[in-house]
Amino acid sequence: MPVVAMRNAGAALLRVLTVWAVSTLTMLLLAMVMPGFRLQSADGDSLTQLGRVAALGAGFFGLLNALVWPWLVRALLLVPALVLGLLVFLLNGSLLLVALSAVPQGRGEASPAVAAVVAAVMSVASSGTATLLAVRDTGAQRRRMRRLAGWRATRGQPAPRSRTPGTVFLQLDGVGYELLCEAIGGERPLMPTLAAMCGTTHRLTPWRTDWSSQTGASQLAILHGSNENVPAFRWYEKATGEVIISNRPSDAAELQRRATERSGHPGLLAEDGASRGNLFTGGADQVALVLSVAVRRGRRQRSRAGYFAYFADPARAARTALSFVAELGREVGQALGARLRGERPRVPRGGLYPLIRAFATVVQRDVVTASVAGDILNGRTAVYADLVAYDEVAHHSGPRGRDTRQVLARLDRCVASLAQAIRYAPRPYHLVLLSDHGQSQGETFRARYGVSLEQLVRAGSGQPVEPPRPLCRPNASGEPAGAEARNAARAALHRPEESPEPPGGPARRRGAPVVLGSGNLGLISFPGLSGRASAEAIAARHPGLLRRLADHPGIGFLLVRSELHGPVVLGAGGAQHRLATGEVRGADPLAPFGPGAAEAVLRTARFPDVADIMVNSSLDPETGEVHAFEDQVGSHGGLGGEQSRAFLMSPIALSAPGGDTGAELVGAESVHGVLRRWLAEAAARPAEPRAGAPTPAAS
Repeated sequence: MPVVAMRNAGAALLRVLTVWAVSTLTMLLLAMVMPGFRLQSADGDSLTQLGRVAALGAGFFGLLNALVWPWLVRALLLVPALVLGLLVFLLNGSLLLVALSAVPQGRGEASPAVAAVVAAVMSVASSGTATLLAVRDTGAQRRRMRRLAGWRATRGQPAPRSRTPGTVFLQLDGVGYELLCEAIGGERPLMPTLAAMCGTTHRLTPWRTDWSSQTGASQLAILHGSNENVPAFRWYEKATGEVIISNRPSDAAELQRRATERSGHPGLLAEDGASRGNLFTGGADQVALVLSVAVRRGRRQRSRAGYFAYFADPARAARTALSFVAELGREVGQALGARLRGERPRVPRGGLYPLIRAFATVVQRDVVTASVAGDILNGRTAVYADLVAYDEVAHHSGPRGRDTRQVLARLDRCVASLAQAIRYAPRPYHLVLLSDHGQSQGETFRARYGVSLEQLVRAGSGQPVEPPRPLCRPNASGEPAGAEARNAARAALHRPEESPEPPGGPARRRGAPVVLGSGNLGLISFPGLSGRASAEAIAARHPGLLRRLADHPGIGFLLVRSELHGPVVLGAGGAQHRLATGEVRGADPLAPFGPGAAEAVLRTARFPDVADIMVNSSLDPETGEVHAFEDQVGSHGGLGGEQSRAFLMSPIALSAPGGDTGAELVGAESVHGVLRRWLAEAAARPAEPRAGAPTPAAS
């Protein structure tokens, strides 16, 4: 046997013995301090006998974890994903009881609950020891990265070495350009990994979103090349009488189908791609935690498949569960602190929100990161993943709240872990970071003016005004106010889709307006008026409504269709901006919203399913604050403030996003074109060998 092979075998044996010793000591200590767990008989045993039982028990437990555990988790893949996370503890505890019972002359005893805790602690201790021992061993580090990425769940052999770069697109949901500049600036940046990348290996570029500045429209265009006829996060389609919601699995599947038909291409990830944690697949064959396939049960397109790779490691499952509980406590404490400090603006943060936040900031983040690491170590050509943690917390705590700063720091560590995985990949990788929109802060419309948009519309159209709904309850669409993580969590629990409209809801009351909120963008439709109702028809049916809305101090402008002038933007005091000709009468209602506002509104005005009245909240030009029509402190979905400025952080090795001219990127469809260009460049340019980097050979 060669000397190098003997040395590697000896090092591996030493690591195994060290981990075994740590597990044995952990078991002994737990037997001493935990009531209900013992390794000796009631009348006592010698120290030698006690150590022997602990050593054999720890050894059997390690073997069962290595040989039996992956098959147990695979057998339970069809149960709800979050339930699988809870079953991990029971299964791990059961394996410990089996290991103790297998010890010759052993007298170990523990209740199932105690065994689950002991097993979790032992798994974490052994995993931590293995990690420390692998720090200086390149081969061991590579194998550890593969195990943590669910390597045991993959099929076939590791990908062969290649000099053709792969590309990872990592979306930091809701992180705007200005916010990122602050997070990576200064002597002690909040996101040090991104700060080190920016200006050295990567360039930072802003891009401007469409009028509908939200994940449904942006990600659909980025992944599938088209967000045509997506006017908002949720909207009412008169042709079907249904409310479409971007993060509802069946609606996401339909939007993906429509976009694919329009673009004539399956998507950005069609060539050996993987989609992780997204609303849409991007044409990828490998998907995990993707809502548009959450209702499918295909063998290769289970949206929860990524959970198996993650929970296959009992130590990781234990850490995530502990972090989940800690995040629940952190949210309760931070919400209470915000109330005691009298912070404004503020929205209630009770109900299911603490659970949804913990899911987004712990479970979804960890599972998606591990899935992407697995794709990198498998040599996948293109990967697109979405981390929704910041967006979810910022909706309730504000874009720059204390809570969100902690989330940004953790996202930076996720990027660092993926950069580490790239070091051990079988091919070089381009890591592209981007966002789908930013967030704008402000007091909600209802909190600021004491009336909801729906109440304002119903009063102006002669409809009875219902009492205000409690905060954090369903809005007019029947969909609870919230972000993308809510339906992702429901899919993980195998919960049926929520109806987009309660029985007897507004769309079913003939003549009653349907009022929906999408951040600070409001949509008003009149089911009793066929087709796209004109401003003249609305005025004839509901005299004074348009003027009442346009003159309201919380409303910046309205978009309507005039029979004479086509799409028209209405502002306070009778001001108009006729989009077809550019003619402006009075003070331009779009002027406060910056350059490009007219073009963005005109594009949406041409959509077949645009609402009869599109309402954009007012904007404070000094603070950038807007007023959401949902119960959100940080919002996005319309125009105003930082929500429309997203970012691209791309490797300098790739061409500039704006090309040779440096043109500004406008609209998510233009971002799709840039990302496809970069994939083509990566395929055409083999990378030079990386000096000093670990050899990417499979081991």
